[in-house]
Amino acid sequence: MRARIVRIGNSRGIRLPKPIMEQVGLTEEVKLEVREGTLVISPAERPRGGWAAAAQALSGQGEEPLLDAPTPTRFDEQEWEW
Repeated sequence: MRARIVRIGNSRGIRLPKPIMEQVGLTEEVKLEVREGTLVISPAERPRGGWAAAAQALSGQGEEPLLDAPTPTRFDEQEWEW
């Protein structure tokens, strides 16, 4: 497929057809890199991507103990009121 480079203000850009974006999994943010003279556009990796699914998978395995036992503080012992 061919595409034209268009002027966008002082920059240039290309319009990507929706079917191609869906096929590759592109959203609003992409990663651009140059490899051996070729421009590569790929989906941007999201920080903490997949953490929610991993947490759900862990929660289905049962209760995990805390790494450290809770340590009462002065607030817990003297200031906290029910």
